[in-house]
Amino acid sequence: MALTIDRDEIIGTLKREIQEITDMQEFQNLKSKYLGKKGLIKSLMNSLKDIDDVELKKEYGKSVNELKEELETLFDEKLSELKEKEREEKEKKNWVDITIPGARRKIGKENLITKTRKEIEEIFIGMGFSVAEGPEIENSWYNFDALNTPEWHPAREMQDTFYLSLDKEKLLRTHTSPVQVRTMLKSKPPLAIISPGRVYRKDELDATHSPVFHQVEGLYVDRNVSVSHLKMYLEVFAQKFFGNKVSVLLRPSYFPFTEPSFEVDISCIFCGGKGCNVCKNTGWIEILGAGLVHPNVFQSVNYDPKVWQGFAFGMGIERVAMLKYNIPDLRELYKNDIRFIENS
Repeated sequence: MALTIDRDEIIGTLKREIQEITDMQEFQNLKSKYLGKKGLIKSLMNSLKDIDDVELKKEYGKSVNELKEELETLFDEKLSELKEKEREEKEKKNWVDITIPGARRKIGKENLITKTRKEIEEIFIGMGFSVAEGPEIENSWYNFDALNTPEWHPAREMQDTFYLSLDKEKLLRTHTSPVQVRTMLKSKPPLAIISPGRVYRKDELDATHSPVFHQVEGLYVDRNVSVSHLKMYLEVFAQKFFGNKVSVLLRPSYFPFTEPSFEVDISCIFCGGKGCNVCKNTGWIEILGAGLVHPNVFQSVNYDPKVWQGFAFGMGIERVAMLKYNIPDLRELYKNDIRFIENS
């Protein structure tokens, strides 16, 4: 029995059908029709069993294989065409006109605490001070003893200080004054430093208090230093930070590490010293504490108090930021509300 294959008709039919294909699913369906397990080529191959003559079977098998190769070539060409079309559509979908201006994005902005700290640093650096830093986890000797703060002092009580050990030797620093002690222990006078950083106290968070806040403390050591030097430096700072019209007032106070000690006020920046609700009609606003370094502090760091004198001061960064930028609630500085940050 002899079988024949109408190759031209099969090729012609496939070419017409393959031209109508528009996607990969149609392509796979058509390919299965011709080359699949139940497709045309498989059917033709199954007919080999009906051929008795060996030579005719060989010739028929050869013809089927040649047809299969031609069909595979047509399908490969169509597959390349579909892939190229798919690539072009994907590129068209993802195409970006690089000449179009980019979308505006919100950029970061410094928190007011950071901004205020930098302003304070720049002012004092301009007056010859350098910036010193130290650890936030401190030894009680640096935080209290070396600063003439005896064991009975209220500041050392558990309700005020975050102690990290039962023997009260390790603690979270309550001020940045330990940095001054560390600096004096490794440096010879004269010197002038400021020590900005985080400090910790057991205060409840409210409109004016926080258990974690920021300070900048300063230390100036030289020969023949007096209160007049202290007031002069603080006046320069206040006028550069708050404005040229600001005046400074020193009120007697008490700190264990300074003698004499002062609360430092500035003339009210809201009413010009005339009296208002902010300054409680006094015309003055307290901004920091200061004084001449106590001789006992110098003795703790092996400075001869008969030769060297100095002044020290400390201010809360949040405190002066709230005054300068008219912020009524301390908690606004910690919320990271982008609307507040952008408008401040």
